[in-house]
Amino acid sequence: MTAQDRGLAALGLAGVPALQPLTYPGPPVTAPALLTGTELLPLRTRPGGLGTWPVETAAGVHRTLDDVLDALGQVPVAGRHPVLAVGSNASPGQLAHKLGRLGIPGTVPMVPVRLRGLGIGCSAHIGRAGYVATAPYARAGERRTLVVSWLDPAQLPAVDATELPNYRRVHLSGDAYGMTLPSGEPLTGASVYVSARGVLADPLTGLPRPGGGDQAALLDALLDASTPLRELLGPDAATWVRRAAADPELRARGTLLFAEEGWVLPWTDLPHPSA
Repeated sequence: MTAQDRGLAALGLAGVPALQPLTYPGPPVTAPALLTGTELLPLRTRPGGLGTWPVETAAGVHRTLDDVLDALGQVPVAGRHPVLAVGSNASPGQLAHKLGRLGIPGTVPMVPVRLRGLGIGCSAHIGRAGYVATAPYARAGERRTLVVSWLDPAQLPAVDATELPNYRRVHLSGDAYGMTLPSGEPLTGASVYVSARGVLADPLTGLPRPGGGDQAALLDALLDASTPLRELLGPDAATWVRRAAADPELRARGTLLFAEEGWVLPWTDLPHPSA
């Protein structure tokens, strides 16, 4: 495999939902990897901790993750903070874009982690790019795999800034949420961004509307369900994201309409789940 083969574009992972809102949340990392901004290098799992996992470099050489980070002048795993992604932060193209536009190196270990107790819904707001992003909520018995990114002390506040004020970062216990690395080792904990706005309810069931699927289908369904929303942002999903991305007042008004339509579940916390 050549270095070009590991480029985000060659892997089909270079898309940026912030620039193409209807592609939200973008394709996630599906296997352990080291993002280097423009490339995704495979990580091989083994017992002993993430920093000891071998990285397959562009030259086909296997070196430990901490050795590769050191050679790149980057912070080792022990100095990084694990953050769960429930939306576009699991997409390497989006994460590289967020960091790159701020001039921060996009060198980030990204690992799918098994866990329990989290459902994925839709945040009850319209984001800066015009899309309706995902948000986690407590859901007992739910088991899923989510990408965890290990962010360094410069990357963490930079990503925080892209989430505020609509989200806040909270810490989850790895034991309470059953977090397990692909090596079979437990993850002691990780942060996740929780919506400060609550999550959207499905009007038919009163339960959280599932998030993370086809963004155009979601926006079209919301438009079909609300005449005021259709008058504000319609008639279709493409018009919605174009108008909303260009006008913060339209985003604010659309967000208010979610509440006026009675669609908002004010779930802004994540209690410990039941097994």
